[in-house]
Amino acid sequence: MKNSILSKVFYFYYDGFKSMTIGKTLWMIIIIKLFIMFFIFRLFLFPNYLKSKFNNDQERSNHVLEQLINTQ
Repeated sequence: MKNSILSKVFYFYYDGFKSMTIGKTLWMIIIIKLFIMFFIFRLFLFPNYLKSKFNNDQERSNHVLEQLINTQ
């Protein structure tokens, strides 16, 4: 089981990340940018329209269905 393809792939990436110097900093920058894009921007730029306008799931689903059917 030690020589399985999954363990070889895992140790390949594990050794590669372990020996990185600049790469760790670049990965941290990528992770921070993804966090900003998916969490911070979503909170401020995309408010939850359905929860603010409708009280329950049935009203929300009816509104979405109407919008899908009555596209102009």
